[in-house]
Amino acid sequence: MNSNAVIAIHGGAGTILRASMSASAEADYHAALHAVLSAGQRVLADGGSALDAVSEAVRLLEDCPLFNAGRGAVYTAAGTHELDAAIMDGSTLEAGAICCVTRLRNPILAARRVLERSEHVLFTGAGAEAFAAAQGLEFVEPEYFHTEARHRQWQLARGQDRVVLDHDGATLASASSSSDDDPTPHEPIDPNRKFGTVGAVALDQHGHVAAATSTGGVTNKQVGRVGDTPLIGAGCYADDATCAVSTTGSGEMFMRMVAAYDVAAQMAYRNVSLEEAAHDVVMNRLPKIDGRGGLIAVDARGNVTLPFNTEGMYRGFARIGETPVTAIYR
Repeated sequence: MNSNAVIAIHGGAGTILRASMSASAEADYHAALHAVLSAGQRVLADGGSALDAVSEAVRLLEDCPLFNAGRGAVYTAAGTHELDAAIMDGSTLEAGAICCVTRLRNPILAARRVLERSEHVLFTGAGAEAFAAAQGLEFVEPEYFHTEARHRQWQLARGQDRVVLDHDGATLASASSSSDDDPTPHEPIDPNRKFGTVGAVALDQHGHVAAATSTGGVTNKQVGRVGDTPLIGAGCYADDATCAVSTTGSGEMFMRMVAAYDVAAQMAYRNVSLEEAAHDVVMNRLPKIDGRGGLIAVDARGNVTLPFNTEGMYRGFARIGETPVTAIYR
């Protein structure tokens, strides 16, 4: 049995919004990250698989309105929600992914079913939802994904006729107000310069790794746009021989760099460490095409790395028997 079992998670990366940063907001994010890590840690401590641990962690992140996945997902240009998710098992190289779903409560559970019960890897839109329905997964009305903060964010971006990645979030920050209906009143990371994805990677006691990633995409995205999250090798990758990776950032750039796979490939072909490979992808290769964001990764020896080239990234990790570690800023 592997005594180095560990889980790491992320909840998006981006620009720190100092103007509206509050101690209570920071505490909310740290508490949410801690709770998710603790749940994943329990799965591993009980002898569960890395696949089970990342599934549970991402499911909980999807259910938490603080993050852009599941409930709390951002709006498309049409004022709708389109969700993507992927998961990969490093012990078998099996993978499952779905994209452009609109009524699945937990996209990551559908991706897991694709991995386990389909000969395919990726389903989209109506086909993905039909597959999920046949698997008995939970559906919700589109209103379930709504939060006031994301709706305001969308209205602001729509007024600028841009996706959030191009938009200065200062106006939203000053307009934001705290209320019971608004779970993201003052995000520590600027919601208009935040690459909102959630993800998890884990190494279990059996020596296997897995990765999972889920997202609502980018605010005001064109309907049908798909980013890196559900693309194996771009937003998610896992191989026991190298590592498990989940990314968050400017999706198109991570797609063009096949960023998640590149970390594993560098370990395999350059024979470098997990940390060196991840650092090269995030700090050297992605910036060459203005790729912003970060990733989390774990290897079969229990090494963990969480590099990012933005001002902040919601992140944390937890080893069996140790207190979870969470962070937002550098």
